[in-house]
Amino acid sequence: MGMSVTISAATEQDAEQILKLQYLCYQSEAALYGDYGIEPLTQPLDSLRAELADATVLVARLGDEVVASVRGAVDADGTARINKLIVHPRMQRHGLGGRLLAAIETRLGADGAATSFQLFTGHRSEHNLRLYRKHGYAPVSREQVDERLTLVTLAKGADTVAYATSACRPRPSAGTPPSWREPDPAPASSR
Repeated sequence: MGMSVTISAATEQDAEQILKLQYLCYQSEAALYGDYGIEPLTQPLDSLRAELADATVLVARLGDEVVASVRGAVDADGTARINKLIVHPRMQRHGLGGRLLAAIETRLGADGAATSFQLFTGHRSEHNLRLYRKHGYAPVSREQVDERLTLVTLAKGADTVAYATSACRPRPSAGTPPSWREPDPAPASSR
């Protein structure tokens, strides 16, 4: 019997695995834009540990291995900013990125503080843009960083998350393994 991928909150012990996965996943982005000095490839471990303490970080595990991750936080104006959605190359194109995106939206929107969701990607990152559009995000701005890179910011209202989640996600049946279900939102005291 094969193992199932499970999504849960990241822990301090996941920091090194997340950073190694981040380094692997951003190689293709660096090659696409001809820039290997991008922040995801140069982020120190201490900086990631600080994010684990201050933000919501989720991981997807296959057994003990972290195979995907995403981070996010809700700012003072109610915008949930989602970033660094990464999926191991061997696990891509199987819906895991979409599951993780839906899970972080659910987690960040659980207490009602999020009024909208926002994320960004590079203008040449077609797979990312397609995924985000599929999940209801629309471009709201473009910022030219340099001659190689334009960042595209995409957003959607928090009210679309509940509708999209209920309309698009199949309802678990009695025979659905628990590991295929979305995680329960973390209690407010654990954030």
